[in-house]
Amino acid sequence: MTPPLSSSAEPSNKGKGRLRIAVLNRTFSATGGGAERYSIALVEQLAARHEIHVFAQEIDHQWPGVTYHRVDAPLRKSRWINQLWFATRTWLLTRRGFDVVHSHENTWHGDIQTVHVLPVKYNLFHERSGWRRVLRWIKVASSPRLLAYLSLEHWRYATRQGRQVVVTSESLRAIMESSYPACTAAISVITPGITMPQLPVTPQRKNEARALLGLPCAGRCILFVANDYRKKGLPTLLEALARLPVDVALAVVGNPSQQAGFTAQVKALNLEKRVFFLGSLKNIAPAYEAADCLAHPTLEDTFAMVVLEAMSHGLAVVVSGPRYCGVSELLRHGVNAAILDNPKDAAQLHQALERILTQTAVQNDLSQAATAFAGDYQWSELARKQELLYFSVLAQKARPLPGAAH
Repeated sequence: MTPPLSSSAEPSNKGKGRLRIAVLNRTFSATGGGAERYSIALVEQLAARHEIHVFAQEIDHQWPGVTYHRVDAPLRKSRWINQLWFATRTWLLTRRGFDVVHSHENTWHGDIQTVHVLPVKYNLFHERSGWRRVLRWIKVASSPRLLAYLSLEHWRYATRQGRQVVVTSESLRAIMESSYPACTAAISVITPGITMPQLPVTPQRKNEARALLGLPCAGRCILFVANDYRKKGLPTLLEALARLPVDVALAVVGNPSQQAGFTAQVKALNLEKRVFFLGSLKNIAPAYEAADCLAHPTLEDTFAMVVLEAMSHGLAVVVSGPRYCGVSELLRHGVNAAILDNPKDAAQLHQALERILTQTAVQNDLSQAATAFAGDYQWSELARKQELLYFSVLAQKARPLPGAAH
């Protein structure tokens, strides 16, 4: 690890094509989740053209040309205090010496603020009016945690010369505009992307992947990928799995600490021999290769990067509709995905999965359409959109402030 930069350092590439960029992410690891993989992918794409410095508390990543700075975390057990600590420490470390500061965290500083989750303000006050809204404000006023998150978020989206706000889907743009209308003009949409696999998934590669992961070589396999199993719909998926033939297995990839909360349901549904908890995988590609389809009955996703990744591997996907999942705004039911009206409806999920797993033509059609769809969302192109925003930030920061003396 490289020690943090001196706050007195001056940008070394000002006005040149190569920028010095600070990237803020508390967890910089591919096992962290979709937001972390989004940040990592952009860094990997842009490192060849710019000088990238990553500031994080957890780092499990190495890439040529990237400099890593580990930020201390003495108060990690209280998440809101740690969030304030991380925001303060990175503000001190990046105040000078960078052309652009790109934050993927709830911090008040950062020229580019990429939003991966619903705003705290939206979650607290959406569809609450009258006395319900008053009660919610009382709750906020009595909670240092909520006050800290709301205050950070308020300053994060405050209007500032050169600030840009990036969201991952059009639905999230609408939510941001309603929650923080002052930042509407600064909002851009840059969706997650993928790097298309170089090799097709042959039957041999599928068998090798299943053997590597300890999955049954025979039968069919559904893949589920998430770090928050409940929010992403695992309870409903387990109910649907119980209605499918016994040769259908389920591979669960994600935070291993979540497994204990579902042991009782797996046992009650008599699925002990059909559900395989694989934990977090640094390389998730074998899981995509091993599966026959992806199930993502999520209750809340601003985009769902996992769906796009699965489609790039040619997997048929079953995913919640646009009300619940941002990527579904871009998909067409029955053409390149099976879209659920109600992700809590186990019967509807069972029907969609059964159709894919038992009708070869349906699965093949969805697979081919999924690959074609994913090909339009490659990181190489999305990183260039991000790069244009960096130069836009520089140009805006260089303009005289309104009313400034000439």
